[in-house]
Amino acid sequence: MGSLPPAEGEGRRQQPPPHAVMIPYPAQGHVTPMLQLAKLLHARGFHVTFVNNEFNHRRHLHARGPAALDGAPGFRFAAIDDGLPRCDADATQDIPALCRSTMTTCLPRFKDLVARLDAEADRDGRPRVTCVVADSTMTFALRAARELGIRAATLWTASACGFITYYHYGHLVDRGLVPLRDEAQLADGYLDTVVDWVPGALADLRLRDFPSFVRTTDPDDVMLNFFIHETAGMSQASAVVINTFDELDAALLDAMAKLLPPVYTVGPLPLTVRNNVPADSPVAAIGSNLWKEQDAPLRWLDGRPPRSVVYVNFGSITVMSNEQLAEFAWGLANTGYTFLWNVRPDLVKGDSAGLPPEFAAATEGRSMLSTWCPQAAVLEHEAVGVFLTHSGWNSTLESICGGVPMVCWPFFAEQQTNCRYKCTEWGIGMEIGGDVKRAEVEALIREAMEGEKGREMRRRAAELRESAVAAARPGGRSMRNVDRLIDEVLLA
Repeated sequence: MGSLPPAEGEGRRQQPPPHAVMIPYPAQGHVTPMLQLAKLLHARGFHVTFVNNEFNHRRHLHARGPAALDGAPGFRFAAIDDGLPRCDADATQDIPALCRSTMTTCLPRFKDLVARLDAEADRDGRPRVTCVVADSTMTFALRAARELGIRAATLWTASACGFITYYHYGHLVDRGLVPLRDEAQLADGYLDTVVDWVPGALADLRLRDFPSFVRTTDPDDVMLNFFIHETAGMSQASAVVINTFDELDAALLDAMAKLLPPVYTVGPLPLTVRNNVPADSPVAAIGSNLWKEQDAPLRWLDGRPPRSVVYVNFGSITVMSNEQLAEFAWGLANTGYTFLWNVRPDLVKGDSAGLPPEFAAATEGRSMLSTWCPQAAVLEHEAVGVFLTHSGWNSTLESICGGVPMVCWPFFAEQQTNCRYKCTEWGIGMEIGGDVKRAEVEALIREAMEGEKGREMRRRAAELRESAVAAARPGGRSMRNVDRLIDEVLLA
C-alpha cells in the first residue's frame, strides 16, 4: 500500500504531505478521469490542486452552483488562462483552436501557477508542490515539471487502442499514407487500406479505424500535428497512467510498454474510486460534470423491467445535423422499445436540438428526454438493456462496468478506433454506418436487445464486467498500481 514518508528519527516532525498539481485537457471526457485519479491520490494522503482552464471553471460554477469549486480539506481548485478569447457559452470549446492554444501558450502560465502555489504555501503553511500529474495532451505541464525539477506523471485518458494509433500518426505521414491526396479518397475505398504494421494492434486494422484526424488533405492540419507532438511529449514523464484494466488490453499494453515510460493501469476509474475512496471522504461528493445533472432519469428507470430500456447518449462533444437527429429519433421510435435519451442543447450543429413534433406523440409513455444525467448510475441500472453511444472511452468503460452491450455511432477522434475494437476484438458492440438511416438504427437496436448477436454481446460484456470489478476492488490490480505509482514515481 502506498504511504507517506514517515518522520525520520524519534521526536522529529513528520514531513508535510506531498502536493500534486493535476491538470486535465479542458473537455468533459478528460476532466472526469483526472478528477477520479485526484480523489485516489487524496485518499492516499496527497494535497491536491486541480487545475481547470478559466472557461471550464466558470462552467462548473454555472452547472453545479457557486460552492461547486470550494474544494475540501487538502483539495483545492485553481484555474489558468488557455489563451483563447473569453467566452461564456455553455458548450464545448472549439477543439482545434483549444489544442493550438494550449500547446503554444500555456507553458509559462502553468509555471507561474506553480510559483504562486509555492509562494502561498510558504506564507500559509501549506505543502509546496512536489509533483505534477498532467493530461497526456497537456505535455507543456510535463515540460514545466522538468524545468522546475519536480516529479511528473501523465494520465492518458483515452483508450490504449487510441494511444497506439495516435502514436503512429507520424509513421503514417512518413509512409505517405497521410495526409490524403484529395477529398475523393474519403469515398473511393482508400480508407479501407489495411495498416498491418502497428505493433500490438489488430492485424486487419484499416486506415478508417485510426482516430479521425487522419482524414485530412492538409499536411499542416492542427489536430494531426497536435497528436504527433503530444504523444512524443509523453516521454517527458516518469510514468504513464492509463484508465483501463489489464484483461481488456493486454496486447496493447505490452506494445505501449516498449514505447513509453512505465505504464500503470488504474481503471476502470469509476469503480476504482468507488471501491477505494471512503464514502465519507470530504472529496467523495466533488463532481466534474460541466452540464447540470438531472436525477429524474434514474427515478424514471426504477420499476421498469430488467433490460427493457435503450439508453442513448452521444457524449459531450458530438454534434450532428437536424437530419441525422431525425433519423436517430425515428429509428428509436420504430423499435417500439422504451428509451432514455440525453439530448444536449448543443447536439445539433449551429442550432438547438429540435426533435420532430410528431416524435413526442409517437413515443408518448415510453420515452424520456434529458439533457445530462448521471450516466454511470444509469448504465448500472438493471432496466437498461443497450447503450446507443458515440464510443467515447469514458462511456465505453462505464458501459462495461454495467455489463451493457453497445450500438455505436463514432463521431470523431479515437471513437472510430474504440468502435472497431468493440465490434471485432471484444465482441460487445455493433456499428451504425456514418450516413445514419432510421432503418439501420432500428435493426441494430432490435438485434442488440433480443437477437442472437445481442445475447452474445451481453454475455461478453458480463465477462468483461467481472474482470473490471476484480481489477478495481480494494487490493485489486488497479489499486495496487495506484500505490506503485505513488511509491515508485510520485514519492520517489
